Amino acid sequence: MGGLAAGGGLGAVILTIVVLLMGGDPSEVIQGGGVAPPQSSAAEDSLAEFTSVVLADTEEAWREIFQRELNGTYREPTLVLFSGAVNSACGSAQSAMGPFYCPLDQSVYIDLGFYRDLRTQLGAPGDFAQAYVIAHEVGHHVQTLLGLSEQVHARRQAVGGVEANELSVRQELQADCYAGVWANRAQQMWQILEPGDVEEALGAASAVGDDRLQKAAQGQIVPESFTHGSSEQRMQWFNQGFRAGTPTACNTFEGVPF
Repeated sequence: MGGLAAGGGLGAVILTIVVLLMGGDPSEVIQGGGVAPPQSSAAEDSLAEFTSVVLADTEEAWREIFQRELNGTYREPTLVLFSGAVNSACGSAQSAMGPFYCPLDQSVYIDLGFYRDLRTQLGAPGDFAQAYVIAHEVGHHVQTLLGLSEQVHARRQAVGGVEANELSVRQELQADCYAGVWANRAQQMWQILEPGDVEEALGAASAVGDDRLQKAAQGQIVPESFTHGSSEQRMQWFNQGFRAGTPTACNTFEGVPF
């Protein structure tokens, strides 16, 4: 989130978001680039603190969910803030990728400049839009802890093509649903929601829908190439998680023969 790749503009935004939130298997899309240390400013320090606070909230909520509902122990992910480029166990990534989760090192990678792009170029302003991004990546971490990420990866490798894309969509939509579950639990535990917060999260989910991004990038929509789900689907699954407040409501893999 340290800004867009050189050139900026809508094309760079689309590049950012087409590979946004690829926590299922980022090693398939990450390539090239070295590490650039984050540049600190008052604004970035504030965003870094915000990100850490939201991550801490997700940890407390998911720790309770794992203990009470999933009969397991929640292991916290590592937060990595970067600018420009970063190395991960999944490979090297550029800011153009946007935020991502790497299951190999169980880390959430956030380039703080993406928050600005989310607000100014994708039309999704607000602190809860930013919180949605973090909670979605944490959703991928939950999938890793539950063994789902490994199952999806193996299945995608076996089938390929359109079916692999469909599995990716299911994985992303489940992470959206898990983000909604967190929002529900956070409200129960700390009453954090203000008027308009849920709408901000839904706006962010809509902004990164495959149909919306494809339409902006190439003027047409190709559903069989979707990897994250449509705007409607992403909003629907966040809403489902938020209303239900339990991960059992997030079975986007129903009917998949793992």
